[in-house]
Amino acid sequence: MAPRTRLRLRGVLLNLVALVLGLGLWSLLAAANVESLPGPPEVGRRFGELASDGTLAEDALASLRRVFVGFALGTVAAVPVGFLMGWYAVARGLLEPWVQFFRTIPPLALIPLAVVLMGIDETPKIFVIFLAAFLSSVVATLQGVVDVDRTLINAARVLGARDHTIFLRVVIPASTPFILVGMRIGLGSAWATLVAAELIAAQEGLGFRMQQAQLYYDLPTIFVGLICIGVLGLLMDRLLLFAERRLTGWQERR
Repeated sequence: MAPRTRLRLRGVLLNLVALVLGLGLWSLLAAANVESLPGPPEVGRRFGELASDGTLAEDALASLRRVFVGFALGTVAAVPVGFLMGWYAVARGLLEPWVQFFRTIPPLALIPLAVVLMGIDETPKIFVIFLAAFLSSVVATLQGVVDVDRTLINAARVLGARDHTIFLRVVIPASTPFILVGMRIGLGSAWATLVAAELIAAQEGLGFRMQQAQLYYDLPTIFVGLICIGVLGLLMDRLLLFAERRLTGWQERR
């Protein structure tokens, strides 16, 4: 068996062990009646109820749509802005203070302003998710461009490459790992912002369902929402990780 295959199998086995240990600890805490914590069987039954009447599918699709649109728009906007800031010192000087300024403001703090300016439809929800993804990705892209080895750029210039060729053949490939890491961080930020974003007059969504369940102290439904958000976020992160491995296969890995 190839070493890489053995490493992957070992990683899968460790993931399964972690899952079993987590479920075991959860079951023990529920059996000890810690804070009236529902156990896996109770949450599983609630999951089946929500899935059977279509509520869970509708909420998951609504949340996925919001996260995907906000994350995609944030990434699409962040990558060119990050490249612009990293490649041109003037652009960096003009834009970086604003980027750093908005990074210190949690996207959730902008929800009241978003409601006033954009109303209570889907726009403010997607906007705060967009902002969370944008700020993470733009900083990672900027850092990737800034950290490109100057030796590579100088070598390309010595060989007669023009700026656009250097940018396409040297800068973009060298900064791709940073961009993908920024996208993974941005994806996490987008999901973290989702629950609060769905407080803005939402009628469906995992965050909305959890908020409704909170009013009635419906802990199983809250757990179903938490688990669904975690699983969906994990699956999207694994897809980004797969893309990272395919696009950066030239990198040495541990």
